[in-house]
Amino acid sequence: MRTALARIDPVWLVLVGIASVQLGASFAKDLFALSTPTATAWLRLCFASLIFLIFARPRLRGRRPREWTIVLGYGLALAGMNWAIYASFARIPIGVAVTVEFLGPLAVAVAGSRRPRDLLWVGLAGLGVALLGLQPVEADWVGLGLALLAGALWAGYILLAGPTGRHFEGVSGVTVASLVGAVLLAGPALAFGSPVFTPHVLGVALAVGLLSSVIPYGLEMVALRRMRPGLFGILMSLEPAAAALFALVLLGERLNVVECVAMACVIAASVGATRSRAPSEPTVRD
Repeated sequence: MRTALARIDPVWLVLVGIASVQLGASFAKDLFALSTPTATAWLRLCFASLIFLIFARPRLRGRRPREWTIVLGYGLALAGMNWAIYASFARIPIGVAVTVEFLGPLAVAVAGSRRPRDLLWVGLAGLGVALLGLQPVEADWVGLGLALLAGALWAGYILLAGPTGRHFEGVSGVTVASLVGAVLLAGPALAFGSPVFTPHVLGVALAVGLLSSVIPYGLEMVALRRMRPGLFGILMSLEPAAAALFALVLLGERLNVVECVAMACVIAASVGATRSRAPSEPTVRD
């Protein structure tokens, strides 16, 4: 399988991964009529963990406390990020939520930079978010806040990805993190709301786990071996647009002109920040 993927242009692998993530997001939101966002996020992590365990047998014995601290933080960021973005989906359009969430990776891209032009990208992203609050209709500040929280946790996830990868080989790090996330969300998923575990819900949740976690992670791992990190980051900037497109086609969610302009600002800022990043700096995402 990996040999076959190696023959495909890595750009297409990343684009398929992006489409897979956002298709999974629309499927997940469609479940909210039957189950809760928290339960959906938990089921996604449960199924992703089970699938990852098929391919990885992470070594747990003999780990140092520092290694456990890193991977537990990684799992906490993963669980929180999944819960926050799904909770925001329940209140605002997916395209808007992913646009706001993308501020997390953008902040990581420009953090610590002393280049004046990077301030331009920060300002452009800030303009995009400001536009979301200046719409003719009343903004859902809770939904926007949850998306912003998801972005902050995504930033933490990115920062912990490198240390986790250095201590946990292959996919074992994300496997342990997914297990940690599933354990952390189990209590809230079962205690709050009325989660439904019918065959339909479980089947869709399994598909969401595959589409939003397993497939994109596998494709991006293969692609990054043959692709410059800068190009990968630019392609990842298409996430908000892909989210809006799938939400429109599958859920009928339409964005107004102001929301589209806000999304364009954040995408342009992300592309600009990625292009100005040093060539050796990697871009990582969920």
